[in-house]
Amino acid sequence: MSATSISAAKPARSAQELRRTVTGKIGWIACGLALLLVIGPLLDIVWVVAYNGISAFRPSLFYSSTPPTGVGLWNAIEGTGVISLAAMIIACPIGIGAGIYLSEYGNNRLGGTIRFLSDVLTGTPSIVLGYFSYIVLVGLLGWGLAAPAGAVTIAILIVPYLARITELALRQVPVAIREAGFALGATEPTVIFKIVLPGAASGVVTGALLALAISVGETAPLIYTAGFSAYPLDLTAPIHSLLHSQIGYLTYVIWSFIEQPDAQSHALAFAAAFLVMLFVLIINIGVRLVIRRTKFV
Repeated sequence: MSATSISAAKPARSAQELRRTVTGKIGWIACGLALLLVIGPLLDIVWVVAYNGISAFRPSLFYSSTPPTGVGLWNAIEGTGVISLAAMIIACPIGIGAGIYLSEYGNNRLGGTIRFLSDVLTGTPSIVLGYFSYIVLVGLLGWGLAAPAGAVTIAILIVPYLARITELALRQVPVAIREAGFALGATEPTVIFKIVLPGAASGVVTGALLALAISVGETAPLIYTAGFSAYPLDLTAPIHSLLHSQIGYLTYVIWSFIEQPDAQSHALAFAAAFLVMLFVLIINIGVRLVIRRTKFV
């Protein structure tokens, strides 16, 4: 190659490198702006909720009920715990059992149908599910606005998440472990419940914690099913009365009290929002810790 052709190739290569450098910088700037558009509003929400919520914190929140019976959030905190715990008790056996079936026996038409229905239910707006439960549980079955109707509705909402996360966790367990169990003479239930499920326990727990976070933050389904009560649960009342009583929960306080004209209601709404955010943060930290301790998920 002559000296003239070499000197002509260098400017061309330099121009190509310059265009690549400029394009790369533009791409990084665009990615940074996109990240800022996502993180900016999130940080703003966290700051506003945390600042106003912490400012509204006082001891009476944890022993007094919401207005007009008190100036705290105890009935809402108690109700959120009751509904979430009851929903998890109902949903965990169903969701984990469905996940086990989908992982171990679901490579057929029935498994495909279950996965499709789970995806549909996952994408269904929660308010639609609440309206369905209002028609069926509250109306047709006559449960009325009460805690059981709310707990069952939340359980229906979180079952698909539990099923799919459990399936994914079980599929992460190597097939060789299953084969080793069968080679040692273990039966199929023994392999599933004593080898595979313990091996995927961290993933299953992760799914349960994520489902719990979803249950704590739901509002729309509970408005149609659990109603709202400004009184704490009366544990001395007959069980029939408890099962047919409305119940308080934090997300209703956020939704309802923020639209009230007085500063006290606004303070309670921000305090409730901060508590919900704190609960979800603690749950997500627990998820991170569980994931960090497993080698399968």
